[in-house]
Amino acid sequence: MPPRLHIITLGVHDFERALRFYRDGLGWTPSAASQGDIAFFDAGGVVLALHPREALAADAGVTPVGSGFNGLTLAHNVASREAVDAVIRAVEAAGATVVKAPEEASWGGYSGYFADPEGQLWEVAHNPFFPFDDAGRIVLP
Repeated sequence: MPPRLHIITLGVHDFERALRFYRDGLGWTPSAASQGDIAFFDAGGVVLALHPREALAADAGVTPVGSGFNGLTLAHNVASREAVDAVIRAVEAAGATVVKAPEEASWGGYSGYFADPEGQLWEVAHNPFFPFDDAGRIVLP
């Protein structure tokens, strides 16, 4: 299979606010490839990008208008229940809104949800069925 790169791009209403949240609030380092109104972050084998919502919609040839749940959540998996709680506290301090406090999940793990300053939903989860390897990557069964 040829080399490939997966990028998840979030269309944001306020690019500078979103950039501050991910860079300063979460401590993610923008890639040197970031420029102008697009920022790229290494998310462990997948790249997360931020780009103004209207520009992203125009590029795709669709309307930028819409609100409510868009059928997408992002997830941040961690190695323990305590780490879930710590991440939720950190993102809230950085400007996120806790949507669902961490709790036992029906699937056997522990998770909570937050919305970033742009309203993108993130699940923070500890999945005891997905162990981490020595490099800190999840090992899928």
